[in-house]
Amino acid sequence: MEVKLRDPNVIMKLSKLGSFHQSKLSFLRSFLEEFKDWEYKKDLFDLNENGFGTAIYSFKKKERVYSLICFANKISDQERSDRVIATKWDAAFALYDGVPSKLDVERLKNEVPKQEIGRLSYKELALSRANKSLRVFDHVVKNLSNGKQPDLDLLDKVGYLYRTTAVYGSGKFGLADRFRIKNREEINGPFRLEMMLVYLVRQFTFDQVNHIAKSKNPKFAVELDPKISKRLGIGNSTGLGMAPFIVNHPTLLNNWILCRETALKKVREIKKVENDKINLFKKSLRNSVKNITSWNTESKYQLEKINSLLNNVKKTINYLENKFSFDTEYPFNKIYLWLEKETCDECIEYIVSIMMEPFDEILKPLVNKMSSEEEKHFNIPTHRTIEDLRNIIEKRYPNILKIDFNKIENIKNFWFISKNKEEPRYSDRFEEQGSELEQPLAIARDIKKLYEELIISKNSLTIDKFLAKYSNLRHVVRRAFIIEKFPYAEIQDNTIAENVVPIDMLRLKLSFFGALKFDPRSDKWLRICMFQGAPLPRELKNYDQQWVYNF
Repeated sequence: MEVKLRDPNVIMKLSKLGSFHQSKLSFLRSFLEEFKDWEYKKDLFDLNENGFGTAIYSFKKKERVYSLICFANKISDQERSDRVIATKWDAAFALYDGVPSKLDVERLKNEVPKQEIGRLSYKELALSRANKSLRVFDHVVKNLSNGKQPDLDLLDKVGYLYRTTAVYGSGKFGLADRFRIKNREEINGPFRLEMMLVYLVRQFTFDQVNHIAKSKNPKFAVELDPKISKRLGIGNSTGLGMAPFIVNHPTLLNNWILCRETALKKVREIKKVENDKINLFKKSLRNSVKNITSWNTESKYQLEKINSLLNNVKKTINYLENKFSFDTEYPFNKIYLWLEKETCDECIEYIVSIMMEPFDEILKPLVNKMSSEEEKHFNIPTHRTIEDLRNIIEKRYPNILKIDFNKIENIKNFWFISKNKEEPRYSDRFEEQGSELEQPLAIARDIKKLYEELIISKNSLTIDKFLAKYSNLRHVVRRAFIIEKFPYAEIQDNTIAENVVPIDMLRLKLSFFGALKFDPRSDKWLRICMFQGAPLPRELKNYDQQWVYNF
């Protein structure tokens, strides 16, 4: 039996994309799998009694070494801010290509804490900064120094000791451009190095609290229980700066979604599933209920999604245990069709991720297909005709063509770049000034504008001649020819509409990063936790791949 890939015109709606969850394809999980056999070391830990100073951690395999250099800094409470306008942080980090010399460490000690206004070299691969969750950090230090473990309820509610406010890579601020390292086998997957940085930062936070506690009370202090450490991750505050990424990288987006859709298709096509794989799926699904019930947020929007997810997952478990037999042919296809009929998008996509858990033989080949050499697809085929282009748009953008952009609700918002931090922002064009500086991120509107010009143009006219007259539409002409080959390259929604929920774009990207729990603070930014429940570095060689569902 052959199952069709799911329709891009359905899957690429923002409400659907905003229901995606982490899976074995997610970058932090594929990072752990790739680096589980590497030698992990703490190379330097030069912190004073208050936890300020320098630390270095590394992963090594044969001649290849990646080193995280950590700078813990003293700042006042008034200087601590997660906003992008901040200039000081509790800690700053650089991922170094190789083993840094003393001169490198001194150079970076001067530049890394400055973040955006510092200057780095091609030897640095990624850059980040983070702030303590003071309530949790101080609580943990106080308890450990008194010989006690911290309050689990408080730790579980927050989920981390530090939260990052940015992670940079790929040429920013002098960092190594991707072309220098893209052919390295171990970092073939997207964002591998950024995931490494965050993972090693997590270990630094545990070492730092243990060190401070020991310094405060050398005689009675205890270390944080490794089981408790595993329950903690690294927090992150993510705003609209992330949203345009998925618009600006269409072939990369396509490859992420296509790999996920291909995995689902192949799982649904399995005629007879082995018992050990059935049991692993059912166990992961049952265990995941604990994660759903421990998801903390004050967002009414998210609470409704969580409650719906919980109810529908319990409904699915009941169906599988009491009404379904895996002895049937193509069991996962039947389960998927039942999910489509009986549950919500949040539940469907949640269980799609869990369906992948038992099938490494399907997932591993796909992990290496999630990057993209985008420049290969940048050129516009100018010899093609207006008729070709119009046919592509009618096939690939049918829902977009139905939108009436003369209605105010369909052009309500605009994207722009903030003057202070050069970060993407989003505003109401009828209440805020600056719409003349709008960024070309309203793809739906511009595709419709292009189509309206195409239907009054001669079919045989070539694209080069069309663009000579309509150069302002070049960006969407390019996108239409890209989507011809990459069907999941485009969000099939209007990103400037009154009813758009920008955090759906953030959730999409963060699900591929591997974020576990989403805590929206508005419709424009949210908090997440990375690596919560993940094995510690010294446990990687024999770790439980289903750790996501088992903590």
